[in-house]
Amino acid sequence: MNLLKFFRSKIYLALTLIASVFIIGVLGYRFISDFAWMDALYMTVITVTTVGFSEVGPLSNEAKLFTIFLILSSVFIFAFSISIITEYILSRNSLQLLKKKKVKDQINSLSDHVIVCGFGRNGMQAAERLRTYKKPFVVIEKDKEIIEKFATEDILFVEGDANEDDILSESGIEKAHYLIAAMPDDAANLFVVLSARQMNKSLFIISRASLVTSYKKLLLAGADKVIMPDRIGGDHMASLVVMPDLITFMDQLGTEGKNTTNLEEVAIEDFSDEVDCNSLRDLDLRKKTGCTIIGYIEPDGNYIINPEADLQLKPKSKVIVLGRPEQIRKLHEMFHIE
Repeated sequence: MNLLKFFRSKIYLALTLIASVFIIGVLGYRFISDFAWMDALYMTVITVTTVGFSEVGPLSNEAKLFTIFLILSSVFIFAFSISIITEYILSRNSLQLLKKKKVKDQINSLSDHVIVCGFGRNGMQAAERLRTYKKPFVVIEKDKEIIEKFATEDILFVEGDANEDDILSESGIEKAHYLIAAMPDDAANLFVVLSARQMNKSLFIISRASLVTSYKKLLLAGADKVIMPDRIGGDHMASLVVMPDLITFMDQLGTEGKNTTNLEEVAIEDFSDEVDCNSLRDLDLRKKTGCTIIGYIEPDGNYIINPEADLQLKPKSKVIVLGRPEQIRKLHEMFHIE
C-alpha cells in the first residue's frame, strides 16, 4: 500500500507538470506574440501535441525560441507522465497478484476452519462473531465492491460464486470443519449445501433459510442445521411481550467474546487431563471456579438440562457452564482451556 501511495504522489507531480506546461504555453504566446487567449491556447495545444498544424500567425525569433523550449519540455514531461502511469498500473496489478497469492497461501495453511458463503447481513454477523472468538474463517463473496470495501479488515476473501466447486476448493473446503451458507437466496444456499456435502462428507453445514418450504429441502440436501433468521426474530419479539423479564435475562447471558461471555461449552477431555473425574460431583466446578454446570451433552448429541451431580461422565461428551466473565476466565486458567 505504501508503494501505491508513492506512485500516486508521482502521478500528482506529473499532472502538475503537464498543467504547468499548458499554463506557461498560453501565457507565453499571449505576451510574447500578442496572440488572443484562444489563439494562444490553440498554439499551445498544437505545439505540445506536435500535430504539425500551421501557426495562427507569424512568429518572432523570441516566439520561435519559446516554441522550441515548449516542444522539448512537453516531450520530456509527457514521456515522464506516461512512464509513471504505466508503472503505476503495472505495480497495482502486481500488488493485487501478490495480495491474492498471500491470501491463497494463508487459506492453504488453514485446517478445521469455517467457510462463510455470502457477506451480507447474516454473513457479516457470523464473521464478526467468529473473529471475536478468534476462529479462523474464509469468506466467499462474488461482489467485488464488498470485498474491496472490507479489504482492510484482515478478512480472507475468496472472490467468486460459492456454487462453483472450484471456488469451494479454493476456500479450503477439504480441510474445513464448518460451512455457513448465509446467502439471501434459498436456491443458492441449496446448491452450496449439495456441493459442499459431496466435497467433504464430515463437514458440519449450517444454512440460512428464508422460506419454510426450503427448511426440509436444505436438511435433505445435507445441512446439519437450518436457521430461519426472520422466524427467530419474530419469536424473540413475541417472547418479549409474553415474558419480557425472562427474555431480557437471557439476553444478558452474553457470548460476545472471550472477555464478556457468561456461557461456555467445555469438552470432558479438557477436565480429565487435569483431574480424575467420573461424575459431575467430582468436577466440583462451583467450589473451584464459581461456575455452575447447567447442561450436559452426551456423545450421541443428546442434551440433558440441569444434570444431576451424580451423572456419570462419558468420553467425548461436553458440559455447558454458566458464570460471570471473571469466573469463566478462572475456569479457563485452572484447566488450561484454550
